[in-house]
Amino acid sequence: MIGTIALLLGFQLAGEVAVRLLGVPVPGPVAGMLMLFAALAIRGAVPEEVATVANGLLAHLALLFVPAGVGIIAHTGRLEGLWPVLLVVLIASTLMAVAVTAVTLSAMRRLQRGRGGS
Repeated sequence: MIGTIALLLGFQLAGEVAVRLLGVPVPGPVAGMLMLFAALAIRGAVPEEVATVANGLLAHLALLFVPAGVGIIAHTGRLEGLWPVLLVVLIASTLMAVAVTAVTLSAMRRLQRGRGGS
């Protein structure tokens, strides 16, 4: 388990290094996740150890939102005048996510029907 966590953190570190060297405006962990995805895609399968650790992390994903919630509460004064803008952005981004999901689902269903699926 420790080796797998080290592997995941290694990809995160690689993402951080790549982003800083290339000056790409993407968070390092996101770049690392893309690198991990590419490595797993090339490998063709997810190793059992990685799947077990990933599922364990996903089971406790809600805990990762605690620091963000604390940060929002700690900086409420700074956000005081921004609530209307934040509300509009949250609603708009949610609607866009729903729309993109609907379009993707529709396209996947058409693709599945075109291949003779049910």
